[in-house]
Amino acid sequence: MEFSKNNRVLYVNNALDRRAWLKEKADPKVQKRIAVIQGREKGLVPIKENMWNLYPSCIVESVNWIKIRSVFDALNKRNNRLFAQSIQAAIHELGFKDVILFNDNDIFRPFYLKELLKPSVSVYLFRDVMLGVDYWKFHGKDLEPALIAKSDICVTNTDYIRDYCRQFNHRSNTVGQGCNLEMFSIPDNKIVPGDMHAINGPVIGYVGALVSLRLDVRILEYIAAQRPEWSIVLVGPEDDVFRNSNLHHTANVHFLGTKKPEELPGYINSFDVCLNPQIVNETTIGNYPLKIDEYLAMGKPIVATQTEGMKMFAASVYLAANKEEYVPLIEQALKEDNATIAVQRREVAMSHSWTNMVGDIYGEIVSFENSRSKLFIQQ
Repeated sequence: MEFSKNNRVLYVNNALDRRAWLKEKADPKVQKRIAVIQGREKGLVPIKENMWNLYPSCIVESVNWIKIRSVFDALNKRNNRLFAQSIQAAIHELGFKDVILFNDNDIFRPFYLKELLKPSVSVYLFRDVMLGVDYWKFHGKDLEPALIAKSDICVTNTDYIRDYCRQFNHRSNTVGQGCNLEMFSIPDNKIVPGDMHAINGPVIGYVGALVSLRLDVRILEYIAAQRPEWSIVLVGPEDDVFRNSNLHHTANVHFLGTKKPEELPGYINSFDVCLNPQIVNETTIGNYPLKIDEYLAMGKPIVATQTEGMKMFAASVYLAANKEEYVPLIEQALKEDNATIAVQRREVAMSHSWTNMVGDIYGEIVSFENSRSKLFIQQ
């Protein structure tokens, strides 16, 4: 949406893969793609001025399970070719020229698009460490560095990821992260959800998916045991590790379940201190935590696990190196919180806008084009 303020934008959905076609036909999203493939509906859909959405008119093979690299590469290249043909048809229909190919953190499906579409500039946005997830690990460990290396520009949302990318492409720079914070940026939102009324303070809370890949159950268990007078409130869906944890048998821990997005500011507003008890692993160590911006936008004090990705928030967030540091830092956060600091927190969050991020991406593109022009003149 931000790019479309100054450029025409074609937003490309993933192509339908055969596994989804065979097993998920009842899903409306799959039905939409089948209708496009069969020619019953148009795949190119206008969204707003300067912006279109493309449902590719092809079925690609499900290949990630194939462990023989040569077979995987051949089938993935075929998938890319079908994908590119659909994109090229839309580019031709829209009359696009001097195309900028923007890849949002996908390693396999657009791997060959630079060669197939021949864009003026190819940009790879690396905003999530994917190789910590099983789906991406086997083939991704080789393909990801190759994709970074052949992209004209790599842009990242943390310095940790930037430094990783620079091993393969010196044109890698941090551009920050845009956030949708409108519903979290209302400081006068004093509505207390009904299921919070009976919970005594101080309330130490977390909002988001409760998944063991990203969160450390042991931190929450430790805080609850050390300070039974605190109420630990957890809002969000749980994975099996959380469902089977001792937290469900701890009197001062309250699981409130999944809530609608528009309800979340009310819960955050009800917390005295917000938590982000990340577990430190390959996935989390350098990732940008969007949750922190949501907490900051509400002006709330935050205690979070110290990671490389959290360094940028060091002036606004209390960072714990281990579970033992969480308790004194929460006590410090409760003691030091005031209206002036709350305003400063909101200002930090608001600086992480899509406008600022996209502006920095434009800057990287212009810098690349200028350097390429100088090289052409020298030659």
